Amino acid sequence: MNIPGKYLPRNATSDLGQLLNLFPAVCIIGARQVGKTTLAKTLTQDRDSIYLDLESERDRRKLRDPYLLLSRYENQCVILDEIQRMPGLFEMLRGMIDENRRPGRFLLLGSAAPALLQQTAETLAGRIAYIELPPLNLTEITTAASQETHWLRGGFPDSLLAESDEASVKWRQNFIRTYVERELGILGLGAEPNTVRRFWQMLASVNASIWKGEAFASSLGVSGVTVKKYLDFLENAFLITVLHPWHGKIAKRLVKSPKVYVRDSGLLHGLLHLDFYDDLLGHPSLGASWEGYVIEQVHAVAGDRLEIFYYRTHNGAEFDLVLVKAGRPVAAAEIKFSSTPDISRGLHISIADLETAHNFVIVPQGDDYPLSSTIEVVSLRTFLEKHLPGLW
Repeated sequence: MNIPGKYLPRNATSDLGQLLNLFPAVCIIGARQVGKTTLAKTLTQDRDSIYLDLESERDRRKLRDPYLLLSRYENQCVILDEIQRMPGLFEMLRGMIDENRRPGRFLLLGSAAPALLQQTAETLAGRIAYIELPPLNLTEITTAASQETHWLRGGFPDSLLAESDEASVKWRQNFIRTYVERELGILGLGAEPNTVRRFWQMLASVNASIWKGEAFASSLGVSGVTVKKYLDFLENAFLITVLHPWHGKIAKRLVKSPKVYVRDSGLLHGLLHLDFYDDLLGHPSLGASWEGYVIEQVHAVAGDRLEIFYYRTHNGAEFDLVLVKAGRPVAAAEIKFSSTPDISRGLHISIADLETAHNFVIVPQGDDYPLSSTIEVVSLRTFLEKHLPGLW
């Protein structure tokens, strides 16, 4: 199998290898073009394997009698890419796995269609493990790109590793157009492409804000139920993050609506037409973009080891990010695009409310230093590489 020349090692490689040694089927889920196929081919290049792309008419023809074909590869790892294109395979895979539960028999790749997740959950329960592959995160790019370039272009490999900012912009605009005009429809979202694009752009314009479904519904001329459906589809396609508030047992009036972020910073900037770094630095969305970028990096590195929330009271006390382990907040962070951040009285109130032992202000770069006896200022890279692993 051919592996693209531009390849950066992924943090998920080790976990994926372990799952293939434990489960007869493993499913890598994530947005299209995020690197699922490259990761699968790289991991299995030393294994006896076969690759079938279910978007290819030629490969789909091979699977007219799937049992006849796949039974020939009983001792190989069968990679089925874009598995949601042939949902009828799931029932057949269950029977084949029950006949031979050898670990690593099937490696499924899917673009996170809700129908895909539902089908596998129902038919392959106890036989399959999932692993999500997000865009490239800051700890994975090493010397391939600077933090500024990564923030501007986002983590999709073809965008990040493009030869120029102009080439990256063209890739992202084409990606957005393809998702709006084709992919979300394939995933099951029955909506006019122009309406979906307007909705996505509206989300970008209020990135990092509290979700107000009624305002979106009114602007788009649709019902609240419909606009919530749009939101759910974009989330299930790994295009946005819906960050829920932390409640716990805190006896205060808390904000209970989620915050919404365009998940990949490069796509956010594409939707806002921020093509160059200087455009970003001079834009009113700068702080919101940095906040969303940091949250995505933390989420990508922590994976399912920690849950992430935000915290806000009606009196204004807040933390942009609350990290929870086993149902208990273990750390909190405020996210600032500043080399000399200030802290408010509300931040100290939030620390008292959450009772977090570790509290941070995450900034773009610089040395770590204490801002108070309970709060430390850290750069994003230092937080991801030094502080975050110590929390799980």
